[in-house]
Amino acid sequence: MLKFHPKKGTVLCCDFSKGFNPPEMVKVRPVVVISPKLPGRPGLCTVIPLSTVEPKPIQLYHHKINPDSLPPKLQKQECWAKCDMLYTVSLERLDRIRDKDSSGKRVYLTGTATIDDMQSIEKGVLNGLGLKKFLD
Repeated sequence: MLKFHPKKGTVLCCDFSKGFNPPEMVKVRPVVVISPKLPGRPGLCTVIPLSTVEPKPIQLYHHKINPDSLPPKLQKQECWAKCDMLYTVSLERLDRIRDKDSSGKRVYLTGTATIDDMQSIEKGVLNGLGLKKFLD
């Protein structure tokens, strides 16, 4: 569980395994925070889940993430933002990404999405909500 409110663009891990039902997200997966800390919403932030499975077919609400946006553990595979699967979650569901350093010691990491990735994710969210008409 996070003890701080993450900044917009932070790459974290979110536990969707409790309180959701298929076809909703029902496992732990990486996410990108897309909302800033907002007044009146303590303990909540809005996230977009990431997937290592390439969507078929690729839609306007999917975005392939630049590896520079990801912590090293996630840079080993392609990651796709599923911008149509927008979630507002409690900070209790969020944590840093767990990995191990060269000595085998557990470390906790985050990533920061690039400006280009954030712009593409925001466009993808609009497309996923059926609001692409506002993109022109």
